[in-house]
Amino acid sequence: MNDVKLLFLICLLFFFGTKTNAQNIAVDPTVAPQDLVKNILINSSCINIENVNSSGNPTPNRNSYGSFTAGANFPFSGGVVLSTSSSVRAQGPFNRADSEGERIPGWNGDADLDTVLGITDSRQATVLEFDFTALSNSISFNYIFASNEYQSYFPCVYSDGFAFLIKEVGSTEPYKNLAVLPNTNIAVSANTVHPKINPVTLLDGKIEPGCEATNESYFERYNTTSSPINYAGQTVVMNAYTEVVPNKKYHLKLVIADDLTRQYNSAVFLEAGSFQTKINFGENRTFANNNPVCFGENFILDTKLSAADYTFKWYIKDSSNNYVLLSGATTPTYAVITPGTYKVEASLISATCSASGEISVDFTQEIKSSNTVLVQCDDNNDGITIFDLTKTANIVKNNVSEITNQGYYETLNDARNKTNPILDPKSYSNKAAGQIVFARIENSYGCFATPRIRLNISNYVIPDQAPIATCDEDQEQDGLYQFDLNAQVTPQVMAGLPSGLVVNYFLTANDAITETNPLPNIFKNTIPNSQTIYVRAINGPDCYDIAPIELIVHTFDPPNFEDETLYLCKGEQITLSVASGFKTYQWSNGDIVNSTIISTEGDYTILVTDSNDCQKTKTFKIILSEPATITGAEIKDFSGTENSVQIQYTGVGNYEFSLDGAVFQDDPLFNQVRPGIYNAVAVDKNGCGISSSFLLYVLDYPRFFTPNGDGYNDLWEIKNLDQMPDYTISIFDRYGKLLKQMTQNSLGWNGIFNGQEMPADDYWFTLLFVNGKTVKGHFSLKR
Repeated sequence: MNDVKLLFLICLLFFFGTKTNAQNIAVDPTVAPQDLVKNILINSSCINIENVNSSGNPTPNRNSYGSFTAGANFPFSGGVVLSTSSSVRAQGPFNRADSEGERIPGWNGDADLDTVLGITDSRQATVLEFDFTALSNSISFNYIFASNEYQSYFPCVYSDGFAFLIKEVGSTEPYKNLAVLPNTNIAVSANTVHPKINPVTLLDGKIEPGCEATNESYFERYNTTSSPINYAGQTVVMNAYTEVVPNKKYHLKLVIADDLTRQYNSAVFLEAGSFQTKINFGENRTFANNNPVCFGENFILDTKLSAADYTFKWYIKDSSNNYVLLSGATTPTYAVITPGTYKVEASLISATCSASGEISVDFTQEIKSSNTVLVQCDDNNDGITIFDLTKTANIVKNNVSEITNQGYYETLNDARNKTNPILDPKSYSNKAAGQIVFARIENSYGCFATPRIRLNISNYVIPDQAPIATCDEDQEQDGLYQFDLNAQVTPQVMAGLPSGLVVNYFLTANDAITETNPLPNIFKNTIPNSQTIYVRAINGPDCYDIAPIELIVHTFDPPNFEDETLYLCKGEQITLSVASGFKTYQWSNGDIVNSTIISTEGDYTILVTDSNDCQKTKTFKIILSEPATITGAEIKDFSGTENSVQIQYTGVGNYEFSLDGAVFQDDPLFNQVRPGIYNAVAVDKNGCGISSSFLLYVLDYPRFFTPNGDGYNDLWEIKNLDQMPDYTISIFDRYGKLLKQMTQNSLGWNGIFNGQEMPADDYWFTLLFVNGKTVKGHFSLKR
């Protein structure tokens, strides 16, 4: 350190000693701009500083820039402060009551700041600017932005602006702002860095809605009365960085300004000694950073310095974490071929100045790839067809799952640069037979290989195929029927072809080429009677050949071939027959002509075959029938309107029944049968005849009689009772006195007992048959 710097630092420490002990920053607004830049901000003999200028608060003795020192509770021990008010107002602690700031008449803004930030009418700008020339290829310095606008809802609406502007001296290019969020072009401000702001109710009752957090990770804290600076909030320590061209002169302009309102001032704190220049090789190329150097890559470390002006030493870290000089490595560049941590020291030949840079390097494993050939069929022999390039996806990367396919390209240059990929690699039309395309495969770090894929046209041929015919065997003879392609077609196709081929079927030649819409194995034709489909034979990913195959569906719908039901009368024969003229006949009883004679019941089928060998089956259901035999009748009589007759019969036919031979019914039960004599018969509906008649009597007793001698209804008697077995009828009065007994030989009761006419009244009877059947009832005698 030279004597001037040493003396300055001693004075600075003495002047601010008491304030530092108080843990608040101490600001000296009297330090000259030249000293702020050369003796505080910059700590490098390899940076040449010229043309230092500043501007700010026009009020005498109240500079808006200065140096500061700080205690342990501020991130920087010292540095430079630029403010939108008098710089001494940056000294802590934070005083909210005095946070609105000061407005200085005649203190203008900065046009360059307005341009870079895209604002208008900035106010109270403080500028510290200078030219510099760096030895190495990058500069950086650390800073903190603090503002009283970190209160209420203000960060949602307002923000003072600041920027670190750089450009080459003499250049007409616009300034570049270094005060941005990392890896973005977003300027750091209270608008772009703040936590969530909740709604705020103002004194006039108006509600400001607040806003969501933005880039909150870069906001350090809200300050309190114990804070070392007099600002409401501050960011974390930020870093301004840029690459530069060694030995080229640049202009750096550090500027901060109020917004148009000129309220709630802000400041930027620059860390002392943090403005440094070093040789920058970029970020470490390691697995930890997810960016190792690819196997086989020509990785050159380049200082971008001239061998005429500098001397170079290159080092590598050994296993003990010590740097070891690389013998013979004395040029501005070094080709890295092994992993490790490398360091360079570049010393200016004409002065005592040196810069260094280092980087850690890992190398990936080699990506194993395989060139391959993809063979496709050509449906019109013009050498142009459609290839599915994705079939080679696993082949070109040797089935390594960690390697990914990153497209297919027509040129090697496109594959290497990952430009102009083939948009539809599953349906790529080649430009010529034997064309070569390129796949790009990558590991997880973006390292790649570009295996070649040759596109060849198959020269194999599937012989012309005979039609495959089948018969329409469903109920609707529409010429549509299903084929079992594996069972009916594949054996014919594969005859004479090499073993190991796989075949698939498609509706169109184009589908077969592109392998889209393959047919299911059980395929029902969609065009009646005749339809051409296409077989594609493949050998792994390669097409062997594509050939058309005609599928034919024969219909066979002979007339009058519906199943029939016929009746065979017992003891007779009938002839079953179908039309003549078919190729073959096969009856279920063994006959092989178009008719057969049968004499027994059962099901008989005939299978006929036409000239296309299609078959049709007809079934004759033969049902035995015969005349019925009436074996008896179950008679319910003496019941008035409830009299009934149930005819009893035997026989295997289908019968209808009659009591009088005129009116027939299907049911052998007759209801409401009137008293009388009947000759019951049964007729076979199937034409096998009528039964013999069966004589039966339905009896009933009269419910009254009138013995008045008029010759009508003078006797109480039961008609047709004399046709029944022997019987006895006993008649009683209401007191149970026996008045009359009658047998088959009696004529009936005339209403007289012991020579006296019985009075009109109700009388009871008991009819007792010799077989034990008893009928009881009552009737009325009317005079």
